[in-house]
Amino acid sequence: MVFALIVVAYFLDIIDASIVQVALPSIQREFIVSTADLQWVYGAYALTIAGFLMLMGRAGDVYGQKKIFMGGLIIFTIASFLGGLAPSLLALIVFRAVQGIGAAMTTVTAFAILIGLYPEGKARNRAFGIITAILSGGFAAGAVAGGFLTVSFGWRSVMFINAPIGLVAVLLCQKYLPKTSGWVQNSQLDVPGALTVTAGTILFVYALTNAAVLGFFSQSTLAPLAASIVLIAGFLFIESRSKSPLMPLSFIKRGSVLTANALALVLTSVVGGISFILTIYMQNILGYSPEAAGLAILPGALIFFLVGGWGASWVISKIGIRKTILISTVLVTVGVLALTTISVGGNYYTILPGLLIWATGASMGFPAINIAAVAGTKHGEEGLASGVVNTSFRVGFPLGLAVLLTIAGAFDPTAAAGSADSSIAAGVVAGFRYALFAGALLGIIGFLLAFRIREPKTSGWGQQAAQGPS
Repeated sequence: MVFALIVVAYFLDIIDASIVQVALPSIQREFIVSTADLQWVYGAYALTIAGFLMLMGRAGDVYGQKKIFMGGLIIFTIASFLGGLAPSLLALIVFRAVQGIGAAMTTVTAFAILIGLYPEGKARNRAFGIITAILSGGFAAGAVAGGFLTVSFGWRSVMFINAPIGLVAVLLCQKYLPKTSGWVQNSQLDVPGALTVTAGTILFVYALTNAAVLGFFSQSTLAPLAASIVLIAGFLFIESRSKSPLMPLSFIKRGSVLTANALALVLTSVVGGISFILTIYMQNILGYSPEAAGLAILPGALIFFLVGGWGASWVISKIGIRKTILISTVLVTVGVLALTTISVGGNYYTILPGLLIWATGASMGFPAINIAAVAGTKHGEEGLASGVVNTSFRVGFPLGLAVLLTIAGAFDPTAAAGSADSSIAAGVVAGFRYALFAGALLGIIGFLLAFRIREPKTSGWGQQAAQGPS
């Protein structure tokens, strides 16, 4: 039951992301707003969830994971309902930002509870695989449900649907989730560190969001980017001198934590950038409808569901973390290189092989990186480990989108806008090809980083570990 509640937390987050995206055109028509303003319906959520993960992860360690988890569910549920009643785009964006805070609280503590629930080895590997499968299925389900709800009941229904699910989850958590007191004894939350890392992360993601549209060298990108660097540097300075640091620097230096988080950034950068490019290519170059483009990515989603959900944990148990990630990064690189054959006159079958190879590699990599990032986590560090790796994954998506679209735009300025004019389609595709080559280069960087991964010493990956709650 506890694992089921963890799954619900992840499912609410991932289904919310895809279900709202499908409803964006209807929201735009009702409020009569520009596309630039509309993007903040998703952007506000992305900013707050990325910014608050580190803080909420450590807050769970200090004050108890159950308190933060349930508080997040309540905030998410209320914000979802109020978002459905939003009288304006600004109000909707505000409620989406609050939703992001609630989602940060639930997902980061759910991950921390998962770490404490299953010991290292096959039990934890399998749990991570199931979570990956749920995320993949949730994203696809959200796209389908979002289309049905929007057409049948209007866009507000995609916000209201979270309310009953969240309410039931809160009641079940109260009954079944074990009580957890603060696991970091005699510790206080590092307020200066919390403020600087939260503000720094939010500004960094905000800068990357602007870079994806305006480029890295626009004032709207450079100003928040510079401010975020100053704040994050200040955070590291504070942590090096704090008696109760939010993120002890010794934790980052331990084992493969730093390398695993770097890999999380790299792999999600590739996934975030390539997914967007393929969507634009299929709709604006090949002429697919949004529904057809959604169906076109289903084979990749199915691979994530099967390989990521079950195959990856089996491979990890057989050959270990490092070899699994090495294979993963090779497949991602080969798959992205295969996608560089896209052309104006291409078709779905020219991109399908690359899509399948790339998805297989990524679906193996995500669970393996998660396992490496939390291996050796001590009691009382579950929230810390969860906050760090989840932040890396969240930041990776906008980072990849910003980098690859900037490269695409540098070779053809219309690429980022995704123009549908056939006279400039060749320029758009040429820009996308250069971006795909950059994605392959990121895959090679990931491959080199994978050599630095250390196999955990606390358990044998090929041996059966204890099952069930600890």
